Amino acid sequence: MTTHTMRRPAIQLTITVFALLTAASATSQTPSSFSRSDLTAAQALLQRAQSDSTAYQLAESLTTEVGPRFSGTLGDRAAVAWAQEQMRRLGFENVHTQEVDVPQWVRGEAEFAVLEPWPQPMPSLALGGTVGTPNAGVEAEAVMVKDLAALQALPAGAVKGRIVFFNNPIERRRDWAEYSRAVSVRGGGPTAASALGAVGVVIRSLSTSSQRFPHTGGSRQPQDVPRIPALAISNPDADALQRQFASGRTVRLRIKSTARELPKQRSANVIGEIPGTDLAHEIVILGAHLDSWDVTVGAIDNAAGVGIVLTAAHLIQAQKLKPRRTLRVVLFANEENGSAGSRAYAAAQEQNLANHVLGIEADYGAGPVWQFSTRVNPADVGVIDQMYRVLRPLKMDRGTNEAPGNADLSPLVAKGMPILGPELDGTYYLDVHHTANDTMAQIDPAAIRQSAATFAVGVWLGAQYPGKWQRLPPKPPRP
Repeated sequence: MTTHTMRRPAIQLTITVFALLTAASATSQTPSSFSRSDLTAAQALLQRAQSDSTAYQLAESLTTEVGPRFSGTLGDRAAVAWAQEQMRRLGFENVHTQEVDVPQWVRGEAEFAVLEPWPQPMPSLALGGTVGTPNAGVEAEAVMVKDLAALQALPAGAVKGRIVFFNNPIERRRDWAEYSRAVSVRGGGPTAASALGAVGVVIRSLSTSSQRFPHTGGSRQPQDVPRIPALAISNPDADALQRQFASGRTVRLRIKSTARELPKQRSANVIGEIPGTDLAHEIVILGAHLDSWDVTVGAIDNAAGVGIVLTAAHLIQAQKLKPRRTLRVVLFANEENGSAGSRAYAAAQEQNLANHVLGIEADYGAGPVWQFSTRVNPADVGVIDQMYRVLRPLKMDRGTNEAPGNADLSPLVAKGMPILGPELDGTYYLDVHHTANDTMAQIDPAAIRQSAATFAVGVWLGAQYPGKWQRLPPKPPRP
């Protein structure tokens, strides 16, 4: 599968940009208004970013020179070294690492087959964090349910000694909504099934693809519930398994996995800065996760995000602009199977959280940005409207002020940090997410340029805001 169908012509800026900027700066200067010079700089960033290929080149370098970079592996260590080298090459200051303990989960091999009523094998991948089976595998009658609510609604004993098949299709959308709706099955399905006596779990991949690629992803299996093996199968195979259940006959399955947990390893968050001037103690944080799943080079998840945030900060420096607030890029460790990096960062910054005045994160592919959402104090919504007027020539909608934020900034958002939440177009994202098919072929160079331009302008104006970014009420972190 390629994404040529989602590619759009490079956006050409016109004289309209100058007119919009002039109109914005011509208004009387209130405490929340940007200066003419800051708006002019934003225009220059927008123009340069549209012809700058740094974000694409960084994603290409990371996927080619490092490849898979799963937590606790040699690829993970190579990615940390790569990130430091790239930050220094791009001119970042205060480049350093923050060491983090990360899990070392080994996937091993997985096998899945239907034994009855009509035998056939199907490709599968173990879900992250699950355990293996005995050497002979596990064979059992199967029960099909849609989701966790359907599982809990079954009569007592209905899944005891059986394998649960979660069959929960998702629809294609640009946003996170369908993924957010269905991800609880992958994350909590094995534990919920185990608590009811199940001996194994198979899920329909969180996928919008008709290709025969199963999708992996993390599952949460606490120590107080017996851990059971859990696998994912592709959409076409899930459809085929559903048809076997529809026959009304007994469905019997066999699963086999050699997944296992080894002692924790050391990884690191990689941090670099563009120091601020008069408000240098205030931090605008740009986040992306550096790791990928073991089965993929992780181009859209999340080499693209790494390229976007590095480029956004780099372009500001390349234009010889001096941000008032410090721009801090953090490439987080272990987002995919534990989020140890983001938790460690938040813990280390506990006494400095109030100085993290604004955040932005890239973790939903290469774009383009289709909607400029935020989560800021209502007192600051007016300044977001000004930002949007600058960004409008990039052909995006004005989003809501209810952006949920991404996983790695979640601990900071939970403490009241406002965020810019540009929404990247995920129409085809879940076709290849967490699969071996997540390669550079999935990144549209024009789309990633537009995304980097959006991030650069948002971050620059966020750093220059002449007012004070107001905190928000605390909110629970994302699960």
